[in-house]
Amino acid sequence: MTGFWDGRKVLLTGATRGIGAVMAGELAARGATVLAVARNPARLEDLARRLGPACDVLEADLADPDIPRGVVNWVRDQHPECSVVINNAAVMRYPRLVREGDHFDGIDEEVRINAVAPMQIGVGLLPTLAQRPGARIVNVTSGLAVAPKADAPIYCATKAAMRSFTRTLRYQVEDAGLDIGICEALLPVVDTTLSKGAPERKMPPDEAARAILAGAAAGQQEIWIGKTRLLKRIMRLSPALAHGIMRRMEA
Repeated sequence: MTGFWDGRKVLLTGATRGIGAVMAGELAARGATVLAVARNPARLEDLARRLGPACDVLEADLADPDIPRGVVNWVRDQHPECSVVINNAAVMRYPRLVREGDHFDGIDEEVRINAVAPMQIGVGLLPTLAQRPGARIVNVTSGLAVAPKADAPIYCATKAAMRSFTRTLRYQVEDAGLDIGICEALLPVVDTTLSKGAPERKMPPDEAARAILAGAAAGQQEIWIGKTRLLKRIMRLSPALAHGIMRRMEA
């Protein structure tokens, strides 16, 4: 894995917390330069201090509809050598949509951060990536893209959308003859602030981060991580059983 990442510039969204923060450190340790995107300036400053010259940072709130274009322009103008995009940023809310209340803003935020922004960033950087051998776009999704759970409807919908988008973008990239690997990393429940539930039932973020990077380096189109491999098998045997299990799961 070290050989693949050495010398690469990697755009990483959601780079200052959870899996993203671990991936940033792992990438720097493997010789990559991390182009870290996140919306918390204090955390970005701390990341830049820890990684030093192996990191450049951009404060960006991906919920803002103008920001993805700004991220693309930043990479094009200042880091045209970028050869990997890891769309990792995500938010997960737990709205009870059947209850009265204005859910409009919450829905908009989740859809923009989890689906619209990564679609725009990936597509916007296709011409840049096409100039670099062995380029990758890695979209981080979830087992919930395969079978949703009841209390996170918007998150599950956005991850399902990204799963479909990743596959169809791969079709178009292959048909165009572009040397860009289009990868999807399907995560189980990981021990971060994004999820609920007991920590002992979750995958450690460092383990999840290493699995994403290993799969991306190997050029895997689908990186099934941890318990998502079991979910994949259950879906083949009985989709109804898989949906029943996932519907009530804690995450």
